[in-house]
Amino acid sequence: MRAVEEVHGVLGVKAACDALGLPRATWYRAQARAVRGAPGSPIEARSRVASPRALSSVERRSVLDLVHEPRFVDLSVPQVWATALDEGRYLCSQRTMYRILDAHDEVRERRDQLRRPVYTKPELLATGPNQVWTWDITKLKGPRKWNYFHLYVIIDIFSRKVVGWMVAERESAELAKRLIQATIEKEGIEPGQLTIHADRGSSMKSKEVALLLADLGVIKTHSRPHVSNDNPYSEAHFKTIKYRPDFPERFGSIEDARAFCRGFFDW
Repeated sequence: MRAVEEVHGVLGVKAACDALGLPRATWYRAQARAVRGAPGSPIEARSRVASPRALSSVERRSVLDLVHEPRFVDLSVPQVWATALDEGRYLCSQRTMYRILDAHDEVRERRDQLRRPVYTKPELLATGPNQVWTWDITKLKGPRKWNYFHLYVIIDIFSRKVVGWMVAERESAELAKRLIQATIEKEGIEPGQLTIHADRGSSMKSKEVALLLADLGVIKTHSRPHVSNDNPYSEAHFKTIKYRPDFPERFGSIEDARAFCRGFFDW
């Protein structure tokens, strides 16, 4: 840019840019940035002149007062504008009315709305075994169409060890409670030692499981609503088991499913 400035006074912008192989658009962009950032630029900034037809502050206030009338609380800007016009009042155009409302952050539903809470992304951090577990349930196809077995799996995220699993005929909070309680007893978990993470399935959010974890001094966390990747350890584990070459299309019985899972977890 400095070289263009030196040649610019002699040859002009086009000839200077052609001589240096520089697009003129690059030169003009650099000058525009200089106008915004540095005083005394070779290109003078043009101040924006207000239109003589612009509304005064009093007129803008009257537009806001009109829109804020209780009878207009359920109406859109075009409806407010048309109603006022029918009454013989023309304050401004619809577009100007939108601009005034936008300047006051009112281009939305003006009544108070229910605000959904902002859920924090769960951070599962473990520096040793039996600090954080994650669990989930997946379906295994049975011998007939619409027939499924349910595989419950609890994983320690530090070692990726499957600390507990079960194949059952159905998904229920009572079965999940039994598996979690048996696994905690088997691993010798002390109160305050463990955090268990799960998604927001019915069994995971059930009162039975919540009361059990509270009684055992276990902290529970859940994935955010409608977020599929907040429980990545369990999801990746289920993909591993189902993408194995020897994973069958269907299991002939629940005993077959248990035998396959037993061999997989030993592996």
